[in-house]
Amino acid sequence: MLEKIKFDKFTAFEKLEVKFSPGINILVGENGTGKTHILKAAYAACDIAKSKGGFAEKINNVFYPSDKQIGRLVKRSSVSSKGSIEVTRKLSDDKKISLRLSLSNHTTKPEKATLSGSPKVWIENPMAAAFIPVKDMMANAPGFRSLYKEREIHFEEVYVDIIDKAFLPVRKGPTDKQRKQLLESLQEAMDGKVVAKNEEFFLRSKHGELEFTLLAEGHRKMGLLWLLIQNGTLLEGSVLFWDEPETNLNPRLMKTVVGILLELQRTGVQIFLTTHDYVILKEFDLQLKAGDRILFHSLYRNRESGEIEVSSTSEYLQLSPNAIDDTFGTLVDRDIEKSMGGLGK
Repeated sequence: MLEKIKFDKFTAFEKLEVKFSPGINILVGENGTGKTHILKAAYAACDIAKSKGGFAEKINNVFYPSDKQIGRLVKRSSVSSKGSIEVTRKLSDDKKISLRLSLSNHTTKPEKATLSGSPKVWIENPMAAAFIPVKDMMANAPGFRSLYKEREIHFEEVYVDIIDKAFLPVRKGPTDKQRKQLLESLQEAMDGKVVAKNEEFFLRSKHGELEFTLLAEGHRKMGLLWLLIQNGTLLEGSVLFWDEPETNLNPRLMKTVVGILLELQRTGVQIFLTTHDYVILKEFDLQLKAGDRILFHSLYRNRESGEIEVSSTSEYLQLSPNAIDDTFGTLVDRDIEKSMGGLGK
C-alpha cells in the first residue's frame, strides 16, 4: 500500500507531505489546492511497471504539460529551480520502499530527470491500480485506444488507461462472495449489467441493451465501477483513484456508491477520492463501521504564506478547514434569514 507522498516545488506545492490511510483517503479543499495532482502523482507511481520509461515518463504522460516538457511540472519561478516528488510504499510491516523523482525547470525530457530510491524493488512488486477521471470516457471508447497510440492528441494518459482496464477480460476461477454482493448492489442501482461488444459498452437490462452513448453519465460511472470489480482489477492489494465521484451522479445513488467503496476497503483495496460534495462526506460519516480505516485530508492555503498545506483526521467532524461544510452551513443560514425576513413583512 501507499504510505505517504512528499512534494518539493512540484506543480502547485512548495513543500507538502501527506500521510495516507491504508483504507480510504478523501481529499477536500477549494479549487486550485492540488487535490487531483496528488491523485495523479500517486497513481503514476503505482503504474510505473507498465510504463516503458518508468516513473518519469508516467508522470509526464499523466500530467501532460505543454509540449510534454516535464520541467514545466516544477513549481513556477522566475529563476532556475529544482523540484521533486517522493512516494513511499509499505511492502510489509517491516519493509518500506520509496521512489524519488528529481528535476529542474530546464528539464525537457523524462529521461533527463533523476530517479532514486528503490525502483527495481518497486517494479518487482507491481501494484494494480485504476484511475477514474472526472470526464467519462466509456461512451467514447470505440476507436479511442488506437487513435491515442497513432496520433498526438491532447489527452492525459489516465483516459486511455481506464478504457484499457475496463476492457480487461474476467479472471479465471469463481467470483468470491463479497465481489458478487458488490456487483449485485451496482446492478440493482443501474437496473442491469454491463457488456462489451466491438469496443462499445452496453447496459443490458430486462428491457434490452442500451449503448453507453444513450445512457446517463452517472450510470456510466457506476457501470465502470461494476466492470473494475467484475474483471478483478479491484482486488486485495490494489489501489483505486477516483476524481470527484459525485460528478453527474444523482445524490440518491451516493449511498450505494459509498457503501461499495467502504466494502472494497474492507476487502483490502486502498482508495483515494477527491470531492466537493457534502452528501458524499456525510454518507461516509454515517456508514463507517468499527474497524474501517479512513482519513479525511483538507488542503488549504496558508493565509500568511499563500502556500498549500494539509490537515488530516480520521474524524469527519474534526476536519478543519472544511470549505464544503462551511458553504453548506452558509446556505442554511441564508435560507433561515430569508424565511425570517418574510415573516416580518
